[in-house]
Amino acid sequence: MQHPEVESLDRDGILKVQREGLAGLGARLAQCDAWKAHFAEAGMKPEDLASEDGLANAPFMDKSLLRDRYPFPFLTVPMEKVERFVATSGTTGLPVTFGMTKNDLHGLLPYQMARLLTAAGVRSGFRAYQGYGYGLWIGGPALDAGFSAVGCTNFPIGPGRGELAARWLRDHAYDVASMSPLWLMTLVQAAKHQGIDPRTEWTLKVAILGGQSVSAEFRAQLEAELPQGFMSHNIYGTTEAGGPILAISTPYTHADDELQLLNEDTVIVEILDPKTMKPVSDGEVGEIVVTTLRKEASPVVRWRTRDLVRLSPRPYDCPSGRRGMRKIGRIIGRTDDMIKFKGVIVFPSQIEDVIAGIPGLAKEAWQIYVDKEATTIGKMTVAVESVSAEQRPGEVCAADVRREIKARLGINVNVECHAEGALPRYEAKATRVLHRSEAAH
Repeated sequence: MQHPEVESLDRDGILKVQREGLAGLGARLAQCDAWKAHFAEAGMKPEDLASEDGLANAPFMDKSLLRDRYPFPFLTVPMEKVERFVATSGTTGLPVTFGMTKNDLHGLLPYQMARLLTAAGVRSGFRAYQGYGYGLWIGGPALDAGFSAVGCTNFPIGPGRGELAARWLRDHAYDVASMSPLWLMTLVQAAKHQGIDPRTEWTLKVAILGGQSVSAEFRAQLEAELPQGFMSHNIYGTTEAGGPILAISTPYTHADDELQLLNEDTVIVEILDPKTMKPVSDGEVGEIVVTTLRKEASPVVRWRTRDLVRLSPRPYDCPSGRRGMRKIGRIIGRTDDMIKFKGVIVFPSQIEDVIAGIPGLAKEAWQIYVDKEATTIGKMTVAVESVSAEQRPGEVCAADVRREIKARLGINVNVECHAEGALPRYEAKATRVLHRSEAAH
């Protein structure tokens, strides 16, 4: 454990830290007119967060609320106290900016990231290939902060330059890599095309994979391509929460395809039924809602991430000794990625599970095309790629996908099987659902 004095607390101990954090947060927000007005709309004051039911009655936040306050929504400190801005990707509309004070960037973020990386098996002295993007995106800076705090030697390569990166993975002897899981699979293929065998010529011990969740089947296939003992870990977070700081899988949760919420002393995570907005029970699916307790410049209170997750049936029994921080399953999907097709709810992750289990297909390259808005789909097409080296006819692969989707989801969809290399590869977050008009541009 990076911080055993916190990580070994039981649930009551974590809740006590959270209550103290809420009282401090409420006092800070009470100094800001925008926050006072936001709480007033719900008949509350920010200081009410200190009461026992304060958070449960606090108003929710989402991107529309922040976009209405463009360009610097709910900034809680003077601009001269902001050292850096980060922003959401903007894939669902105008990007939203979030400020970071010196302490947010150099104090809180390293504290949070070091805990997650250490729990995943990253150690001092590791050579790190940092493959997340930079600019306004928080991914790259967050991993930089975490690797530095743990004591790694960092190579901040960022995304892209696949052929060179595949060689550097051999020549630089990286121990850990942080990137999109799809990009790591792409690098595996790039290495093979250059005559490099990742299983024997790379030295990766662990990968920190984010941007999108991947199935256990995909993860197992990826691990089979890499050195013996290599383990991949999903990491999860959002820009609004402060970065990829919420949860990560560990050697103790890997076999169960679960992650652990490891920063619940600095971020409150509610898992709520998206219809009733009440807490779900163990083993049930809900939406992740976050409240940041220690962010100074741009805190959020009850931020609706739209990410859906299943709370572990046994959230507090981790053999690591982390007794107060809950376990969750991998991210199932987003409420706004959900497709209702002929009365059936479909998530892209379910389609990925099918593709990952069918031989002869590129696991990192697939798309879903729809012909209408996601709530009234009249036609859905799944596009896949055949891998030439495996010599399975495309029509056979397409038939397999069609059959498995019908068997698992009970729906008939169109399936297109393209030649290898025809579909886009994503260096960061993959956009899996496209309208045909969007896909054509």
